[in-house]
Amino acid sequence: MNTYKLTLLALLAAMAVAGRFAFAFMPNVQPVTSIIIICGLFLGPLAAVILALLTTFLSNVFLGMGIWTIWQVVSWSIIGLLSGFLGKWPAKLPFWFLVVFAVLSGYFYGFIVSLSTYQIAGQFWPYYLAGLPFDTSHAIGNAAFMVLLYPVVAYLLKKYAADRFSIQNTNEK
Repeated sequence: MNTYKLTLLALLAAMAVAGRFAFAFMPNVQPVTSIIIICGLFLGPLAAVILALLTTFLSNVFLGMGIWTIWQVVSWSIIGLLSGFLGKWPAKLPFWFLVVFAVLSGYFYGFIVSLSTYQIAGQFWPYYLAGLPFDTSHAIGNAAFMVLLYPVVAYLLKKYAADRFSIQNTNEK
């Protein structure tokens, strides 16, 4: 992983953490999941997992650490891995598919984070079902952030890929 890619990850992490703070007043509405998905699509699964770790740790330092932090890392890392593998798909994925993936990722995130309650109290289904409205707001927020952020961030990350390709070609000559 080169310095430029690490810098991109740091910028994406800063954007995700700032977005998580900016939308803290709205329960479960945050740009983190969408940013991790976009990162995975363009920078690969490893970069998305690193971004998930960075974002969770940095934002939870200020928002509060707890047993849920482990499950947040797990859920966002799995989402990042899946999006990284989607980014390696040979055919170009339609934008509506990415929005649907972001919506489903919101529900998946809620399911995985709800496992922390099972770990502590042993009661999973009542907690999970009670949290479905929050998961729905997360899913709707993911769709909105994907529509808003994807064009801008994708443009910047495509520029990275084009720059990287041109650097490799000049080194081969």
